[in-house]
Formats: sequence, structure tokens, C-alpha cells
Amino acid sequence: MTDRRLAVAAWESLFRAQHEVLHDISGDFHDDDLAQAEYDVLLTVTRGEARSARLRDVTANMLISQPSVSRLVERMVARGMLTKCPDPQDGRGSIVTATDQGIAAFRRVATVHGRSIAERMSVLSDDELALLQQLTAKLRGTL
Repeated sequence: MTDRRLAVAAWESLFRAQHEVLHDISGDFHDDDLAQAEYDVLLTVTRGEARSARLRDVTANMLISQPSVSRLVERMVARGMLTKCPDPQDGRGSIVTATDQGIAAFRRVATVHGRSIAERMSVLSDDELALLQQLTAKLRGTL
């Protein structure tokens, strides 16, 4: 059985590291009109086939509630960053697609944000980064 004290200490360390790194890189969004949550939506959507994703897949990748994601997506549609249409394979669902304006906003921030992430994570070697990715995937149950 896992040592409980060690498990709690490891969790606390992981939580604090995540909080500090997120704080450090959140500055990438201060001088832009694209909010971090909007960036996260566009990250999922732009990785999808034809720059599209099911709304439920966007929601699954976000750290906010489904109603909050729905409201965020509606605001992004109103701003011209996304389009939204019914999912032809699931009448209850929706497909969101990044517009050219959304893609441009995403790319503008992604360049700076990617550089910030790489810089902050550079304290780890490539082997350590690969191990971190494996360990966090295991914790998330995706391994």
C-alpha cells in the first residue's frame, strides 16, 4: 500500500508546482484580447479535423463546468472566433469550428504562450519532461 504521508506530500508538491507555473505563464494573456479560457477552447478546436470539435469534447478538456463552457462558446461565437452548428451525428450536440479570426487570435497568443511554457519547463531535462508527462497521464487514468 502507498505511504499516505508520502502521497499527501507528493500531491501537495504537484498542486503547488501547477499553481506556480500557471501563475507564471498566465501573464501571456494580459496584453491580449484573448482570455486564457478562450485560448483553451481554441486549442481543442484547432487540433480537431477541419478546425472543429464537438462541444462535449471541448467541455471535457476544460476545467470549468459544462454550463460555463457553453456560455463561453456563445460569447466566442458572438465575437466571431467560432461558429456553432448542430452535430449531424448527435442531434443533442453541437459542433464548434474556429473561424479565421479565431485561428489568428489563437496563433498570436500560442507563439508567446508556447515560448513561456518551454522557458518555464526548461528546468527539467527532456527525459524528466517525458517522465512527468507519463506520470501525469497515469494519474489522470489515460495511460
